[in-house]
Amino acid sequence: MASGGIARSRLAEERKTWRRSHPHGFVAKPETLPDGSVNLLVWKCVVPGKEGTDWEGGYFPLTLNFPEDYPSNPPVCKFPAGFFHVNVYPTGAVCLSILSSAWKASITVSQILIGIQELLDNPNPASPAQDPCCRLYKKNKHAYKDRVRQQAKQYPSLL
Repeated sequence: MASGGIARSRLAEERKTWRRSHPHGFVAKPETLPDGSVNLLVWKCVVPGKEGTDWEGGYFPLTLNFPEDYPSNPPVCKFPAGFFHVNVYPTGAVCLSILSSAWKASITVSQILIGIQELLDNPNPASPAQDPCCRLYKKNKHAYKDRVRQQAKQYPSLL
């Protein structure tokens, strides 16, 4: 089986597993193309802000772009460009160890999304992806948290 076949097979299984059981408030589904077919290599997701955090109330859109050699290599996970977070590049790409150096083929879509939700309220300033954001986080946490709460209001639930 070609590597793309392995990726699609694994992602089809991930989709079945997700439909049976997934974390509350999260959304993850493969992209539907204009002709009605499904692209298993691109998933449109929503990561809810965790209760009791400054991110609460936000439902953040995230795209997972899986490579043809998945699960040998991780997906690229992207919020909208300009997303405000210490570990999110200006392009929206997420900087998280489980998506790079700590990647294991056994990591599931659910684990990726939960890891990203955890990252939201627990940024890693030792690995910043946005300098201005990181500086604000380190020098004025109150202003940083205000900015996070503003961003959460920009992404209300669609339900």
